[in-house]
Amino acid sequence: MHNNYYFLKQLGKQLHQKLSGYRVVACFSQNKDELILEFNNTHESFFLKASLQSTFCCLSFPDQFNRARKNSIDLFTEIILKPVKQIYHFDNERCLAMELEDQLTVLFKMHGNRANVILFYAGVAKSIFRGHLKQDLTLSLIELNRPLDFSESVFWKHQADLPVYYFTFGKLVWQYWKGKTTELPQKDLWPAFCQLIQALESPTYYLVENSNNLHLSLLPVGHVLKQFDNPLEALNSFFAAYVYQQAFTSRKQQQTTTLHNQIKAGQNYIKKNQQKLTELQHDTHYQLWGDLLMANLHQLTSGLSQTTLISFYDHQPITIKLKPELSPQKNAEIFYRKAKNQQIEINQLKRTIELKTRELQKLNQQLADVEKTTDLKQLKQPASQTPKSKNEILPYHEFEHKGFRIWVGRNAEANDVLTLKLAYKEDLWLHAKDVAGSHVLIKHQAGKKFPKDVIERAAQLAAYNSKRKTDSLCPVIVTSKKFVRKRKGDPAGAVVVEKEQVILVAPKL
Repeated sequence: MHNNYYFLKQLGKQLHQKLSGYRVVACFSQNKDELILEFNNTHESFFLKASLQSTFCCLSFPDQFNRARKNSIDLFTEIILKPVKQIYHFDNERCLAMELEDQLTVLFKMHGNRANVILFYAGVAKSIFRGHLKQDLTLSLIELNRPLDFSESVFWKHQADLPVYYFTFGKLVWQYWKGKTTELPQKDLWPAFCQLIQALESPTYYLVENSNNLHLSLLPVGHVLKQFDNPLEALNSFFAAYVYQQAFTSRKQQQTTTLHNQIKAGQNYIKKNQQKLTELQHDTHYQLWGDLLMANLHQLTSGLSQTTLISFYDHQPITIKLKPELSPQKNAEIFYRKAKNQQIEINQLKRTIELKTRELQKLNQQLADVEKTTDLKQLKQPASQTPKSKNEILPYHEFEHKGFRIWVGRNAEANDVLTLKLAYKEDLWLHAKDVAGSHVLIKHQAGKKFPKDVIERAAQLAAYNSKRKTDSLCPVIVTSKKFVRKRKGDPAGAVVVEKEQVILVAPKL
């Protein structure tokens, strides 16, 4: 009801008294659909802000307003320094007019998504604030009054369609009327209607919550939060409360949606990895093939491309493909390595699922906190900025061998982070020689030397995560991190190695 005819009528009367002796000293806009007018009487300034968004239009009267130095434009320059003659309203219309000297009039048309500010000269529309509402240039001030008959005979005549005939009342007024008259006998309806008109003409102003929405009402409809005697104070309080509520609702909805999406993504991530983990846990054929080959070495010869052996468990024949250039024992060793790598992947999947599960618990707690929050200040940190899990933000993949941690860079940018920010000079640094690939670190452990087989394993990972991945053998640089540096201007991942040792290994994950 902040744009209801009856409220604007009272607001116009109050503004007429307030602006007596004032003149317009500024009229500008620095935000889309927002117009600021400053009035001054040589002693003090008075500000009027017209917020005319398509979803919410409202007048307000800030105590102070500091104009921005940039992105600000002067408008309606004809009215600058013109004294205010009067503020008046129109019968049953949601408009206020500000009459100035020299036949200039500024009309505030508060029509929801068609709200506008229009400058008239001699009663003819000259320019408009919201330029896309071209139809407003055809408005005529003398035609804005919309007379209604409030006689008893008309009241009874329109009993079946009172809200249609008395269109200017608005939804809250008719909700109030319905609540007051549902149990009234027919003969008491006209006196009740007269009392309603009297309440609208001499109102108290209520800030109410009705159907989960905030309203400025002339009647106590819904839950009354505050009440006022002055329409300027009431409108300022409503505007501030509404803006706060909209900001709170919007931010809460944004954070809730973001958290729901993160939780859903996390659940899908766990589901996908759990399926993969289950498959790996039930896929033991590499171990079985290795065991079968070792158990039947006495009857196998070199040069076989495949062999069929009987399973230990279900006594069914199993056909095993072999590399004919390798002996049966070497083929068995390959299968055991693959089985071991499967176990490494299983352990990695378990850790990943565990980390993601803990992250989901935190996200669900954050969601519960957001949903019960009633204070905008508690929502200052956007949910999209909540820290991600350690597993997601690490720039490297981690492997473990003989108690040593091996870090493998994810990409060129991650290589720089790994080598230049996360590595210590005592760490061992590895990289496939003369080709693009991941930086690899073996993390130093105090009092321990790097075992030869640990270095070999890290070199295999460096070879596998390089352009030499498919080579049978790959040369890999091994050096202390302190001998690795980056030159200014080098691309991501590019470094200079001042002292190196090269070993040959087979690429292997």
